[in-house]
Amino acid sequence: MKLRLKIWRQKNRNDKGSFVSYSMDDVNPEMSMLECLDVLNETLIERGEEPVTFEHDCREGICGSCGFMINGIPHGPQRATTVCQLTMRHFKDGEELVIEPWRAGAFPMIKDLMVDRRALDRIIESGGYISVSTGNAPDGNDILIGKDTSDRAMDAAACIGCGACVAACPNASAALFTGAKITHLGVLPQGKIEAERRALGMVGQMNTEDFGSCTNIGECTAACPKEIPLEVIARMNQDYWRASAKRRDDSVKPVTPVTRWNAK
Repeated sequence: MKLRLKIWRQKNRNDKGSFVSYSMDDVNPEMSMLECLDVLNETLIERGEEPVTFEHDCREGICGSCGFMINGIPHGPQRATTVCQLTMRHFKDGEELVIEPWRAGAFPMIKDLMVDRRALDRIIESGGYISVSTGNAPDGNDILIGKDTSDRAMDAAACIGCGACVAACPNASAALFTGAKITHLGVLPQGKIEAERRALGMVGQMNTEDFGSCTNIGECTAACPKEIPLEVIARMNQDYWRASAKRRDDSVKPVTPVTRWNAK
């Protein structure tokens, strides 16, 4: 099949950047989007041109490294699919594909299709973990967890941190990502011990980064390759406001009659 790839090329974050079109006349419909770029890069290298820079690792849809916009859609048109799993048969022969990086202030440009997504890592570092030392793996039946609870935790834990939710959101919000990381630990008994500290730390870091605010548009969950439900944002807000209210209450010391007498 024949395709025309209109790819964003930018040498670094200070470069202006522009779209460059490449014609491909012999695309195997069964190759993935990343394999298609590999073939293009081989051709560019043979011609002495600079290959297209894009991020990738496992190419199995589980690491979250790869990701870019295809015709304005994060990861492309196929729902619940990463670009490394998106095969070229989902496009029409002779179609033009406009390929560009995630567009968000919190994701500074590195080069071409690669952006700096370390803002998501910093959110994780601020509380997305359980700090207790567990030693050896405990028996699976030591702490019984209901199926509804385990299902909610596993659904949230499916987040791979690719950043598609941020790229899809008109506000460039990271609420779905942060909500998923807070939810998958907070609903489990092992994670509830630090639930308040986690919510305050992660939401605080999210607000420190250059992300926008969530206005519940829902583009994030529609673009998510793991279909993280929008409910995780509600859980994040619930944990955060509960923790904030408790912190305010704890900071106000009760005034006893003795304290009032001493104050005089």
